[in-house]
Amino acid sequence: MADSGDRRRFIYNLHEQSKPVGAVRWLPSVSPFLRLAAMSVLSPPAIEIHSFSSQSPNPNPDLNLVSSYPLPSSATSLTSFKSHNYTLIAASTSTGSLHIFSVNPYDGKIESQIISISDKDSFHCGPIQSIDVETSSTGECATAGEDGRVNLVLVGEDKVENFRVCESDGLVAYTAVKWGSPVEFVTGGVGPGLQWWDKRRPGGPVAQFKGVWGRGTVTGMIHSIDIHPSRKHTCVVGGSSGAVYAWDLRWQQQAITLAGTGLEAKSQPFSESEVWEVKYDAFTPQVSSTKVLPVMMCSEDGFLAVLQQDERPVQLLEEPCAINSFDIDPQNPSDVIVALEWESVGILSRGREETEMA
Repeated sequence: MADSGDRRRFIYNLHEQSKPVGAVRWLPSVSPFLRLAAMSVLSPPAIEIHSFSSQSPNPNPDLNLVSSYPLPSSATSLTSFKSHNYTLIAASTSTGSLHIFSVNPYDGKIESQIISISDKDSFHCGPIQSIDVETSSTGECATAGEDGRVNLVLVGEDKVENFRVCESDGLVAYTAVKWGSPVEFVTGGVGPGLQWWDKRRPGGPVAQFKGVWGRGTVTGMIHSIDIHPSRKHTCVVGGSSGAVYAWDLRWQQQAITLAGTGLEAKSQPFSESEVWEVKYDAFTPQVSSTKVLPVMMCSEDGFLAVLQQDERPVQLLEEPCAINSFDIDPQNPSDVIVALEWESVGILSRGREETEMA
């Protein structure tokens, strides 16, 4: 069971949408009074930018649609980042294309589509399940697909370069990818296994974690990976059967289970459904410097919770439908935006003493 002691110490505004939302991401803010968020709309497929004012005396500010851009098919992954003072959004689709947009950081208007790649021979021939952009140095976008391909896309001043890292001819499906450094990244797919890749050592993964999902009685897959910039040797993973665990490169064959029933290790029976997303939570105080940093997760059975190693989960939300996605604002880690399956978007501000519903 989750610890609900801190459950109501926040303001929660729920905003109904007219379209189903797959993923949500905060955009870098240049003003403390205007907040921007990107959403991937599933039907009709599009990227939308919404704004709301934190200056208004209204404790329940409305989300306002600022701009949108159509996609050729439903978005499967979404990320936002800054590059050379530009605010950018990257989205992958169910038909194997990658799109990167430039957004005006002052008003949220989508200014242009600067990249669109959809070649099935040189890129992906099936859904791209996950993308991640290396923002500290190279600006490369890693893509992981159901077709068993892993690609790196580098955007130069006058051209776009696409480099194939892995081609498994469909024998392996990749569903998650995350950069650990400018030259290293991690992938995951069907089953609990992880692969650590190093661009300096081509030819295959340089390290792998192989576990047994559901004690060998069920199959599952990895949906999300996160790596903290201060602990690049450790990644946290969310997947099937409520599994949330950490993998440390220094002890490669032993996972640290935070929640779920997905791995052989003893775990806490919090959620047994799909964990759609995991992210390190900078807002929650760390219990011990020797343990895994606090992790936030969302699940198919409607939970949003914070997990810590050897501690009881702290449940923030329990919705009657799936929470498809969430994002923690890196500039204001107390604020969390969530996308609900039932055509709603919620904004949660922690550290408050009340709960509001818009």
